[in-house]
Amino acid sequence: MKGTPSFGKRNKKNHIRCRRCGRNAYNPNKKFCASCGFGRSSRLRRYSWQNKKPVTGKRLK
Repeated sequence: MKGTPSFGKRNKKNHIRCRRCGRNAYNPNKKFCASCGFGRSSRLRRYSWQNKKPVTGKRLK
């Protein structure tokens, strides 16, 4: 079965509010925050692919 009846089974809370960033992204089972990385590292979770980079090397006409 798929579709609307399947959505009724979605009643488990996998993430709770994070103490560090305040977002609803802390997983109590894995014991780390998916947003800021709390519980996994003391540094904030940041990646270079999160932001768009300026176009370099392309000629503008």
